[in-house]
Amino acid sequence: MNPSSIMKILSAKNTFTANHPKFLAFISTVFRNGIEEGTIIEITVQKPGQEPLTSNIKVQRSDLDLLQELRELGR
Repeated sequence: MNPSSIMKILSAKNTFTANHPKFLAFISTVFRNGIEEGTIIEITVQKPGQEPLTSNIKVQRSDLDLLQELRELGR
């Protein structure tokens, strides 16, 4: 990755952190001790003027294996 791309990503991350400081603290707390099999992750999206839409997943061993593979690819 070229330095210009890295700088662009870092700038976008800093903007996101400034706009949503509680979200990154939340994610850090959730993932501090790792996610284990059986954990339920739920997300709700509510667009302006619309009803919320919610979905969830129950984390399975295969999900954790995929995350580990992605971590190793990123190294």
